[in-house]
Amino acid sequence: MTAGSESVRRRRWPLSSRSTLWLLLTAMVLAAAPAAAVTPGPSAASRATAGTAAAPPARAPACDPRRASPRPSRVDGPAVRRIRERGHLVAGVDLNSYLWGSRDAQTREPVGFDIDLVRAIARDILGPKATVRFVSMPPSQRISRLQARQVDVVVRTMSITCERLTEIAFSSVYFETGHQLLVPEGSEITGFDPKLRGRRVCLSKGSSAADLLRGSRTGAVAVETASHLDCLVELQQGNVDAILTHATLAAGLVAQDPNLQLVGPRLDTSLYGVAMNKDDTDLVRRVNAVLEDYRRGGAASPWMTSYNHWLAPSLGAHPEGPPPAAYVD
Repeated sequence: MTAGSESVRRRRWPLSSRSTLWLLLTAMVLAAAPAAAVTPGPSAASRATAGTAAAPPARAPACDPRRASPRPSRVDGPAVRRIRERGHLVAGVDLNSYLWGSRDAQTREPVGFDIDLVRAIARDILGPKATVRFVSMPPSQRISRLQARQVDVVVRTMSITCERLTEIAFSSVYFETGHQLLVPEGSEITGFDPKLRGRRVCLSKGSSAADLLRGSRTGAVAVETASHLDCLVELQQGNVDAILTHATLAAGLVAQDPNLQLVGPRLDTSLYGVAMNKDDTDLVRRVNAVLEDYRRGGAASPWMTSYNHWLAPSLGAHPEGPPPAAYVD
């Protein structure tokens, strides 16, 4: 989201009046300030200007994306009952991410690592013959469709972030990855370094990659498309120089085009969660209960079975297994 700018018109006060007013205001602020430290808000740094002191940091609640979801429960509430009464689960997914969510070339049915998880959630709520309506959407529509209750869940390689947690709810973490650059073989780009200056880097609109590139100060030019698959086409046509996306998604692109390669280290840590409407607490707890079962069983767990089928050929073995669950309550 791009912050809009504000123009402030200042009234001219006599020098003596301004000094007196400043001292009074300073005393009032110091008297009211709590003793505890305050975590700076995300926009504090952007408010600082050269030669001018930054505005006081915004008061934001503590946020830990790993521990932001409530404990599991299978107690039915309004959201779960709504799904049962409808008779099917409505899931927001990506059907353009090979290995994660795409259509089988022969059956035309959705398949992939994220799709396996959606079906597990549906079976738990609706039984072994559960029906799912898959809604394919770009990253930019995920939050708005959840808020409008056009979908029950979004399982679409979506990162849990503090900003998103103010708008929607997430399950516990079900996958961990990070952003990385994808370039054609033989490219002079080797990572997030000065060689990116002036280069066109493609990313999905509404993805967390946009904030990462904006804050990198590499001088790269961002090119936004509807999805990372569109970025693949742009890269193949020579319209961009690199793609910035999760390493997990990049693995699917490399599987589709072996002439591409990942360069440089992972730039951050991204934690995938199942996204839901902020008011559907009973559904969030239910999905967490599903994930507890999905992780359980070691090498024979549903999580490992799905990983080995879809992701291991591209990402390699995953001996540590799924990320452990942590909860806010």
